[in-house]
Amino acid sequence: MTTAYSQIPADSDLKEVQFSKKSGISSVLGMRKDPFGFQRKREEEFGRISGMSAFGKKWVVASGAPAAEEVLMNKKKAFANGPAWSYLIGPFFNRGVMLLDFDEHRSHRLILQQGFSTAALKSYMDLMQPMIAKRMQDFPTGEVLLFKEFKALTLDVALEVFLGLELPKDEADRINKAFLETVQAGVAVIRKPVPGTRWWKGIRSRKILEEFFYSHIPAKRATATDDLFSVLCRAESEEGQTFTDEDVVNHLIFVLMAAHDTSTISMTQMCYRMAKSPEWLTKAREESLALGPELSYDDLNKLPALDAIFKESLRMCTPVPAHPRMAVEDTEIQGFFVPKGSMVTLTALWNHYDESVYSDPWSFDPDRFSKERAEDKKHRMAWSPFGGGVHKCIGLYFGQMEIKTIMHHLLRNYDWSVPADYELPMDYSSLPIPKDGLPVTLRRL
Repeated sequence: MTTAYSQIPADSDLKEVQFSKKSGISSVLGMRKDPFGFQRKREEEFGRISGMSAFGKKWVVASGAPAAEEVLMNKKKAFANGPAWSYLIGPFFNRGVMLLDFDEHRSHRLILQQGFSTAALKSYMDLMQPMIAKRMQDFPTGEVLLFKEFKALTLDVALEVFLGLELPKDEADRINKAFLETVQAGVAVIRKPVPGTRWWKGIRSRKILEEFFYSHIPAKRATATDDLFSVLCRAESEEGQTFTDEDVVNHLIFVLMAAHDTSTISMTQMCYRMAKSPEWLTKAREESLALGPELSYDDLNKLPALDAIFKESLRMCTPVPAHPRMAVEDTEIQGFFVPKGSMVTLTALWNHYDESVYSDPWSFDPDRFSKERAEDKKHRMAWSPFGGGVHKCIGLYFGQMEIKTIMHHLLRNYDWSVPADYELPMDYSSLPIPKDGLPVTLRRL
């Protein structure tokens, strides 16, 4: 059973968005269990623009690269990040850069960008290279849960490179747990602080993170080091604007979450795909062996096989699988009327399986990104794991730098495998993570 999403103005020639009468809880559970099957059925029934109930709201669901371009490029400034993301994760990632809009977003991003300039990235590379090399020498062998190991490693990188801090293991574990709970809270079905629920844990963990960062601000404002924490404490725009303590904390919590979790998810997917396609593992290893043990900033573009594996792995499992927005005025998406106040979500994960863009999209095929095929160039939003427009991920180059550095050392020093019949079981209840932690057999070369 379907009904119209809203009443179109009498003088409009736009089409009505149709949405199912299915309950919100049923929709949420369906998405979590099988996001691909869920979206396929929606498109078969309603087409690429449809409506649904989820998380206590009515949402316009838009799929396809053309719809993504309209919303993400946002030329009419009809869509805002803040109201949509704030509804989902606001209590946990309050006023992070992704939750700001228009002039305020531009102002904050210009200051924040100082922490991701080429000069800053090169300094981060110098900081992370010896640390990652040392950690990879001590990487466990035998039966290893790669997701768990990568998560611990990326947190250590974030703490040292972004924060300039080296924490005892119990403290690092406490912060890691707090990040995990804040991420999971955003997609809680029960959206009130009922003790023991995801929402309640998220609020508790946000306070832990705030207390942690505020306690270090005095020392960071008093020193001039190269870590992101220190940079943000002293960064200044051309107009002389600076961040308050509250700004610094809000941005750090958001950026650390984004860098920590998305890098972990990306590397886990890359290792899984290489284990299932060992010919690509061999190609990537040959590249890394040719470059030598220490990867420099200038070497990052000398790993074409690894780059193709990275792109294909993110296509098949997009770390941030959807991009929510709110319509701040009456507008349209692909000829469908979207009234002011509507929640909108773009199906980034599903878009990467579009058969009109990608040949045999369910197969792992890094060659689709080659210059000869360039399937990702068929549309500017054909491959969009980092979003697009003014809200495109500010840390995407840092993320790729970190991932390539870790994978370089892993490829040079280790081999890994999974059973021939193994299929990675995924949990899509928040960000996409492996239910079993990706168990592999890891051996030192």
